[in-house]
Amino acid sequence: MPSTKNVKQLEVLIDKLQQAKSLVLADYRGLNVNQIQELRQQVREAGGELLVAKNTLTQLALEKLNFSIPTEELAIFTGPTILLFAYEDEIAPLKTLADFAKTNDLPEIKAGFLGQDYLDQEKASQLAQLPSKEDLIAKVVGLINSPRVNLVFVLRANLQKLVMVIKAIANGGEK
Repeated sequence: MPSTKNVKQLEVLIDKLQQAKSLVLADYRGLNVNQIQELRQQVREAGGELLVAKNTLTQLALEKLNFSIPTEELAIFTGPTILLFAYEDEIAPLKTLADFAKTNDLPEIKAGFLGQDYLDQEKASQLAQLPSKEDLIAKVVGLINSPRVNLVFVLRANLQKLVMVIKAIANGGEK
């Protein structure tokens, strides 16, 4: 018979998984309390949430929501695990976690989910290297806008040359 505490935590996990656009599981062993609090704050600012949960409850919540985990990958549910839920942007909180890990050498990404698609450690780490949604939108807008801007420069250059020729004629051929 499961305890009411575990039942409530399972319900919380299921609710958070249903809201999240992506999920990352990471090993936080070696981080002190101050580092975890700092990471939580950074992830919260990036539109995500960090939560420490029991591995068995995490696995159960994922199974109840039909998240498919390859049998050979069940080892991700060993050791201390912190869950990163990304609610607004799928990648921004993960990038925050990866940047934090670069400076502190921890936490270590175990695996992740983009939607309900399983990502092994390598794919989850590669996902963290992608540009943010805002950066991608800015690049697309820049690419769309660049031909128009170049056309304006070309047309302006021709007009400037025409004005210079007219001034030279008006000055009697002198520059």
